[in-house]
Amino acid sequence: MMNHAVYALILAGGSGTRFWPLSRDARPKQLLDLFGTGTLLRQAVDRLAGLVPPEHVIVLTNHLQAREVRRQLPDVPAENVVIEPIRRDTAPAVTLGAALVAARCPEASMIVIPSDQLIRDAVAFRSLAAEALSLAGREEALITIGIKPTWPCPSYGYIERGERLEDPALTHDCYEVRRFREKPDRETAGRYLAEGGYTWNAGMFIWSVRQFRRELSRCSPELAAFFDGLAKAGDVSAYIRSEFPKLTPISVDYALMEKAERVLNFESAFDWDDVGSWISVGKYLPECGEGNVSNTALSAVRSSRNIAFSAQGRRIALLGVENLIVVDVGDALLVASQGSADSIKELVKNLPDELK
Repeated sequence: MMNHAVYALILAGGSGTRFWPLSRDARPKQLLDLFGTGTLLRQAVDRLAGLVPPEHVIVLTNHLQAREVRRQLPDVPAENVVIEPIRRDTAPAVTLGAALVAARCPEASMIVIPSDQLIRDAVAFRSLAAEALSLAGREEALITIGIKPTWPCPSYGYIERGERLEDPALTHDCYEVRRFREKPDRETAGRYLAEGGYTWNAGMFIWSVRQFRRELSRCSPELAAFFDGLAKAGDVSAYIRSEFPKLTPISVDYALMEKAERVLNFESAFDWDDVGSWISVGKYLPECGEGNVSNTALSAVRSSRNIAFSAQGRRIALLGVENLIVVDVGDALLVASQGSADSIKELVKNLPDELK
């Protein structure tokens, strides 16, 4: 059942570089339908169904993407799509969202989620999120949802867990957090995996707005002052335009989570992928033989382990090539080695402005 003292904040202001040429500044990853199942943003909102009323969903984005966000989310009130005047990293963004929630319902609990992650088991997500939201109302703590590591990934931050929380109302395991670990090298990540007791930091948080405000006072006076100022502002939009750009850019992990007095961690019971590159997309595309995957008709001769994608559904033909990424859109074509997938953002810097 939906709790009307529960809110959700969806962070949807990312840039459109890693999935060029399909993604652009005004159409980044979260606004793309990469898998034929709806955009990642639309999926993020749908995942909250039955947990958070649509009128309690707040989406933070930027001026380039706001129109498309509103178009994709007709069920979310237009005024709930909030434009950040300038990018200031996740701590200012989350503080802005929490302050907007507090202005509506000071007793609220809230969940913060990115808009660009793939989670297919929505039922398992809602089950864990509902339990975490309930716990946030009982415990003076900030809560994280972590992902059970499946390989020694050096690209994610890690959360080291301590003692298990003894709460008879919980059906999911929850642990005290010992510390947050920065992105490790592969050897260190392998040690974390072997030792157990670590989760990937997925950037999903749950707390009561009162507890969030208490921790801001301890950890970040600048953000606490911004939070309080919004509550007193006669014109909230003018206050955001004036004061938000003055905030120091800093991540929520550095500004708050690593310094907080008490943090709890649930390990996810659902699938998760941050869909970080075309390589990630390739894992979900139909197989076409010889290790090739494609979302469109594919003719391949002496070609293997390629990823092919067409936004128009045109046939792609491959001859004598291996380990390529081929992405066909209306005004541009990408051909890249899979080993260069993480460097596509460097390519985008050298493109004409009309293709960025």
